[in-house]
Amino acid sequence: MSRQFVTEAVMMAIYGQLLVPRSPVEYIVPYTSVLELYELQDSEEPLMNFPEDDAHVKGKIKELINYFEEPLNKKKINRCLAMPWAKSATILLGGQAQMVIINSMDSAQYGETFDPIETELLLTSQREKMPILTDQFELIQRIIEGEVPVQVYDIDDFDFAMEEGTRSSLTDH
Repeated sequence: MSRQFVTEAVMMAIYGQLLVPRSPVEYIVPYTSVLELYELQDSEEPLMNFPEDDAHVKGKIKELINYFEEPLNKKKINRCLAMPWAKSATILLGGQAQMVIINSMDSAQYGETFDPIETELLLTSQREKMPILTDQFELIQRIIEGEVPVQVYDIDDFDFAMEEGTRSSLTDH
């Protein structure tokens, strides 16, 4: 059984370790965060602090977009867009990593505290009963302060989160 996380598509471009985990992992990604890749690719604003890192990440974003636009992957993604909360078929990212796109819906349930993509992450996490994986410290703080009933891991704790899932699945049986 693979470990599952809800995360944004851009995390795959920024954090290469997510694509080469030590054990199987599946990422559930809201479709709106896939659309955000196009905005980030065309943005003049830097995503990273150093120009070399920014160019590298934007290159990885372009690669990810191109991968999503391959006919088979595009077909998988488009099928899930017909209904709210529908999921795509699995999209392979590497030997141990795979992704499922979900057509999540922002219900404005969390008001002004969270932006639309953050709201979709929260709702997807609650709906799928899976932890969120993010690099946004402020988001983690707002989740804790708002007592939002989701589990969240900082991306720096990815290896721990992977182990945590293995331990809990062993103790659940």
